[in-house]
Amino acid sequence: MRKSEIVRRTGETDIKLSLSLDGEGRSNIKSGCGFIDHMLTLFAKHARYDLEVECVGDTYVDYHHSVEDIGICLGRALSEALGECAGIARYGDIILPMDEALIMCAVDICGRDTLVARLDIPAQKVGDFDTELVEEFLAAFVRSAKISLHIRQLEGRNSHHIIEGVFKALGRTLAKATAIDSARAGEIPSTKGTIV
Repeated sequence: MRKSEIVRRTGETDIKLSLSLDGEGRSNIKSGCGFIDHMLTLFAKHARYDLEVECVGDTYVDYHHSVEDIGICLGRALSEALGECAGIARYGDIILPMDEALIMCAVDICGRDTLVARLDIPAQKVGDFDTELVEEFLAAFVRSAKISLHIRQLEGRNSHHIIEGVFKALGRTLAKATAIDSARAGEIPSTKGTIV
């Protein structure tokens, strides 16, 4: 089974995270930030990954450390669950509408960390969540997962819809890229013979 469990303790956060790539989209998220709980629930549902996150962080300061460190743990869990990446499709992409917002997302599971994010989120906050933390989460996730991620907002003026679209698109795109490709029959999808 393609699963991973991550425990990460720092002076700022204490995180336990479990991920199953061959799941049903079930999630149990307790981060201390309701907004990121909702976004990670959407991510898991659309990726059809089973995801559990328990984070105790210094949210009395702000949500930055919790959001970034959850990104680190989720990226690490994805990398560990994929192992050698044998038989996966490797690439995934989508253009996803979320009401008036339109998000393009493409990923290459390549063993190299690259993030190209073109987001123009109009509001500085959604509730008590700083919207700039979306890119912080993505950067931390990409660094730990060692993937190439391009995500672009093509349309949108509602900050909540844009961010929702980002997390749904990321889930759907990763579902495609991490899917087992029966035509590859356990092959590493690289001429190098390795991805990790």
